Amino acid sequence: MPKANVTFEKLGLTVTVPAGTRLIEISEKIGAGITYGCREGECCSCTVGVVSGMENMSERSVLEDKVLQENMAGRNDRLACQAQVLGGDIVVKA
Repeated sequence: MPKANVTFEKLGLTVTVPAGTRLIEISEKIGAGITYGCREGECCSCTVGVVSGMENMSERSVLEDKVLQENMAGRNDRLACQAQVLGGDIVVKA
């Protein structure tokens, strides 16, 4: 199974996880402290900035894209409850 290396910039911590894992799940396991309200991609409270490796993540779903646009998020922002890592190296601001 493919793996991804996810670095949480604020913690200075890199973890290796299976491809397909959502950022919120990784945060919970390592205690990175990404807050969330719904886990359904509707509240936008789990927005995180992707510093690098966006190409190694799932595409934004229609729902995620809509919620991020409605909340005027930047183009490098993702909802941690929706964004899946696919492989390679990813750095997030959380």
